[in-house]
Amino acid sequence: MRADRLVSLVLLLRQHGRLSATTLARELEVSTRTVLRDIEALSAAGVPVYAERGRHGGFALLPGFRTELTGLNPDEALALLVAGSRRGAQAFGLGSALASAMLKVVDALPESYRDTAAGAAERLLIDPETDLLSRRLAAEEVPDAIAAEVLRAVFAGRKLQIHYAAVDQPPKWRTVDPIGLVTVRDRGYLLATRSGEDRTYRLSRILAAEELPEPAQRPDRVDLDRAWQERSTRFRTGGDQVAVLVRMHPARREELVGTALAVLAEEADPDGWLRLEVTFQDRRHAEWALWQLSTSAEALAPQWLRDSLRDRATAIATRYEASS
Repeated sequence: MRADRLVSLVLLLRQHGRLSATTLARELEVSTRTVLRDIEALSAAGVPVYAERGRHGGFALLPGFRTELTGLNPDEALALLVAGSRRGAQAFGLGSALASAMLKVVDALPESYRDTAAGAAERLLIDPETDLLSRRLAAEEVPDAIAAEVLRAVFAGRKLQIHYAAVDQPPKWRTVDPIGLVTVRDRGYLLATRSGEDRTYRLSRILAAEELPEPAQRPDRVDLDRAWQERSTRFRTGGDQVAVLVRMHPARREELVGTALAVLAEEADPDGWLRLEVTFQDRRHAEWALWQLSTSAEALAPQWLRDSLRDRATAIATRYEASS
């Protein structure tokens, strides 16, 4: 909305001093022509913004002008800035709103605290996009229009119609009663009921969404943490899941645990290796996960998995032996 953009423009000038129209356009994700129109609107409204011409020119506010937001101490502002650095907001389509809120948080501080809090936040990095092995951990993309429609239905307590693409199925329209939203490892999920049955939908698989006028059939209060734990338990114990007994080097434990659905049992062998019983979504998932660990792990059971990994290793060895 334009009003929010005008506030963000003022806050950018407050915090950075003189900025060019090009820089403002990039920060606000609009065209330079829109920035110029916004500058004119601010001037007409009495905001003391002026232009400085020349190679290093730009727009600035008269010294001493500020918006008044009070009540935050440095520790409170730092907590908000650190929380704002997390990428969970991206999963719910709130990235631009979060950026605007962070500008307001910084501007809310007295000048003596502002640089300290902002500088401290710069020294903390939460959930970077890659790990130490340069593996990309990018969040799933959810179109803003879809995320906004889902959020409105969740907050207003109204039914929601979604065009959903489940795995290995053609997209279908569904009418659900939204309960809440959860983000896990930068993936957003909608918790809902459909015809009275619990349902969980990944936001990135929603192709279209429409808030309906009818009120949702749901309890007035909900414990989302408990609801998520219950659904996670049902997911881990249902479907075509398989249990696997693995003996592995402890250095690769986190890699296995990170891809498995659950760890059912774990103990250490006398030589320091670990013996774990884990579950996977299906046979293909189990074979893929154990193959990634190479000689750092051995599948002890079931026998079909040992046979499958042996046959794959034999085929690879034969291929390279024939070409040497």
